[in-house]
Amino acid sequence: MQYITEHVLGKNIDRVLISEVEIDSAVRRIAEEIDNFSRQSGKNLLLLGILKGSVVFMGDLMKRIKTPVEIDFMKVSSYGSGAVSSGRINIILDLARKNLQDTDIVIIEDIIDSGRTLSYLVDYMKFNGANSVKTCTLLDKPSRRVVDLVPDFVGYEIPDEFVVGYGLDYAEQYRALPYIGVLKSEVYSK
Repeated sequence: MQYITEHVLGKNIDRVLISEVEIDSAVRRIAEEIDNFSRQSGKNLLLLGILKGSVVFMGDLMKRIKTPVEIDFMKVSSYGSGAVSSGRINIILDLARKNLQDTDIVIIEDIIDSGRTLSYLVDYMKFNGANSVKTCTLLDKPSRRVVDLVPDFVGYEIPDEFVVGYGLDYAEQYRALPYIGVLKSEVYSK
């Protein structure tokens, strides 16, 4: 916990929810699960990172996957102003690949709340011809789900708290923290 007091942004963290060691353990477990899935499928494997939050998780995950894997990114938004989802999905950067019929896509997310964005992307990738579409998230908040979505690969199920770190942000800050921390409410309720 020394890092919290040493890091400038650490003063805004109420507590560490998931440590670096726990994150590493989840990444290794998920990589093994994806390897097992890919071996059974025999198709090309594509990790599709959803920018920006998934970058840190996906970077660590792809280093642990033993199956040959390609990567790509999309940028989507379902947020209006502030930290509340608008419910409308906007594709800002689309996947530019064609001929996905021999490709198993694993969509990589940092966190799933309502599930709207991920549900939309699963349907979108299927519509674009992917052989299969799986979902992977480091953090899952099923208590906030508003669509019927159960992720295929999950690091941790967490309570309904505002978390940052390891790629997750608030106002583009906190992404570089090496752990998942609960943000003090006075920071985001100003």
